[in-house]
Amino acid sequence: MEFLSQLPRVLFFTGKGGVGKTSTACATAMHQAASGERVLLVSTDPASNIDEVLETKLSGSPTAVNHVENLFALNIDPRAAAAAYRAKEIDPYRGVLPDAVVENMEEQLSGACTLEIAAFDAFTELLADDKATEGFDRVIFDTAPTGHTLRLLSLPKAWTGFVDDNSTGTSCLGPLAALEKQTALYARAVELLANESHTRLVLVTRPDQAALKEAARSSSELLELGITNQHLVINGLFEATDLSDPIAVALAKRSSAALAEMPAQLSQLPQTTIPMKANPPVGLQGLAEFFNSEGSVLSVSDEIAAPEGDDLRTLVEELAQSGRGVVMTMGKGGVGKTSVAAMLARQLASKGLPVTLTTTDPAAHVQDAAGEVPANLLVERIDPVAEIERYKNDVIRDAGELDADGLALLEEDLRSPCIEEIAVFQAFARTVYQADNRITVIDTAPTGHTILLLDAAQSYHREVLKRGDAHSDEVSGLLPRLRDPSFTRLLICTLPEATPVHEAADLQEDLARAEIKPAGWVVNQALAPLDVTDPLLVTRKQREAKYLKEVREQHAESMYVIPWQAEGL
Repeated sequence: MEFLSQLPRVLFFTGKGGVGKTSTACATAMHQAASGERVLLVSTDPASNIDEVLETKLSGSPTAVNHVENLFALNIDPRAAAAAYRAKEIDPYRGVLPDAVVENMEEQLSGACTLEIAAFDAFTELLADDKATEGFDRVIFDTAPTGHTLRLLSLPKAWTGFVDDNSTGTSCLGPLAALEKQTALYARAVELLANESHTRLVLVTRPDQAALKEAARSSSELLELGITNQHLVINGLFEATDLSDPIAVALAKRSSAALAEMPAQLSQLPQTTIPMKANPPVGLQGLAEFFNSEGSVLSVSDEIAAPEGDDLRTLVEELAQSGRGVVMTMGKGGVGKTSVAAMLARQLASKGLPVTLTTTDPAAHVQDAAGEVPANLLVERIDPVAEIERYKNDVIRDAGELDADGLALLEEDLRSPCIEEIAVFQAFARTVYQADNRITVIDTAPTGHTILLLDAAQSYHREVLKRGDAHSDEVSGLLPRLRDPSFTRLLICTLPEATPVHEAADLQEDLARAEIKPAGWVVNQALAPLDVTDPLLVTRKQREAKYLKEVREQHAESMYVIPWQAEGL
């Protein structure tokens, strides 16, 4: 394995959702632990599933992994980190300052910025504070899908610059004193990320055109951040063994074509290829086989008949009859949310309806997925850079006449790295608001990022109102619109596999707490409706039936099954 040679102490695994980052990171951690190293595996993904992969209940502190000597793991939970951050900053003032002042501090630290900076602080400490990982030979980070990770890795430089340039002593997080305590740690994080002898970034991808394209974009952006020690892992390469199986031949052909057209940015990186497995790499046995050079074909006992799905055309007809509202595709990265969103948008537009297709995913390829666009289909994306500029201009305009000092203070506040989260949230609220007179199909970011966006709605509401109420109708009306099943149809997208289904079920529970009910589940890229004879695909098809049955009987009132297609949706 090329990427395991001459390892530095710290490894980062990142890539497009669903490419196998977590499996590769966990298998690497087990491999290094088996060699005698004490290894700490850290997940920075808000929708982490390493508990299931490692068969161990984890927390925010290092926990010994069951039945694996020398391996410890932890999850950075943004909500728990935010609560700990607030306690650390506020508790020393309780009983010292008046209650009203303490309440104001709690209000100020309940916003979106605190959620981000708290998780970022936990990440930075593990990366840059030697005491935090003392006693471990190797630290491995399993990160969130690409867009969220690029944001995380850019924060040390962003916050360091903001604190250095700030002249007011305040920020959206309150007094800068707390941040200034961390600046040395932030500066060290910047240094270590760029230090090739200390840090290696492993870009995980699949032999798929969209995944390779995103990996190339990520590689370029990481180089701009100074992260040069990059390795490429191509996961899940399928080779057909039954050439009479047209599905197997098409799958192998598509993989070969994607690799033949690999972007130049990636072709120059050191590469490791991992074959597709019949046994999904979940659980300790699956991880132990992960680096085997040959894909294993395992028999499946107690064969289960796969249940049939509902007719997706019925849903499209219902949407067309309403002529307005929002359709949202949500789920774990890599389950085909973007493709499903684009397919629905095209079908609705083909009926002559005004339709908007947009995305909240910073790493989205919605324009590519849309294909040929008819005149009545508007394809957009929520661009963080453009939204930050729009937000700043709106705030300055709404502030009215300011003297030079007042304008300088406002502009300085608007340079905070937190502004991106607020601006993107405001754009999301505006997109939903504008669906009163057309159908808007929203391809959301991978689960963790999207849940944090929705979960923090009331906090963002307060943040936006504090900075100007020009958009208060859009923001205050957001949750009522999302909770209205006649206005918002939310589709949970998944794959017929253990981890995607279980993460989708967790997502449904999170949505229920926000009083949002899905319109149905879309199970994508299924082999169950197809006739296959290749041994590896036959095994995977048999395994799918169990998870299709689980979705139908335990989770979804409506289940739409979309078969694997050689040309995509």
